[in-house]
Amino acid sequence: MKKILPFLFLALATLFMYSCDNRDNTTYVGDGDTIAKMTDVTGTFTSANNYGFTQNINIQSTDVVLVYRRDVNLNNAWQLIPKTYFLSAGRELDYNALFSSQQVEVYIDPSFDLSTMTSTEANQFLNNQTFRIVLVPASQAKGTTSVDYNDYNAVIKYYNLDDSKVASKKFN
Repeated sequence: MKKILPFLFLALATLFMYSCDNRDNTTYVGDGDTIAKMTDVTGTFTSANNYGFTQNINIQSTDVVLVYRRDVNLNNAWQLIPKTYFLSAGRELDYNALFSSQQVEVYIDPSFDLSTMTSTEANQFLNNQTFRIVLVPASQAKGTTSVDYNDYNAVIKYYNLDDSKVASKKFN
């Protein structure tokens, strides 16, 4: 019996070592070095801020920044920018965004003549505008389909983001 006991102990220890691992069974979507996250930025476009603002970020140079504008006229829907709005008399207002690994710039295209805006248009397109900056990994996980970045809800679902807990910042 004494000869069998060490073999039983070894078998039992091997069973526990094999069944335990330190993986937490979490599935990550992306490239492994970027975690998708969001920030809301709200403010008013004025001549003092050159009808734009910058937001500091820190991402890998290969990752992607998505910028959405909250359109209060469409039940607070999020629309991916760049976005062109067609105003009366053939005028076009463009929201654009540029980004690097350190910052995001959101601005109104300088070719638009802002002096032609009515007060109603200014309230709708310049005053108290909210943009959601979404940082996502550039590469898709293997074996997954791509996501439609124009569809904010698809992005949130795909990257498993909780949009009820988004950090907010004010500019100007």
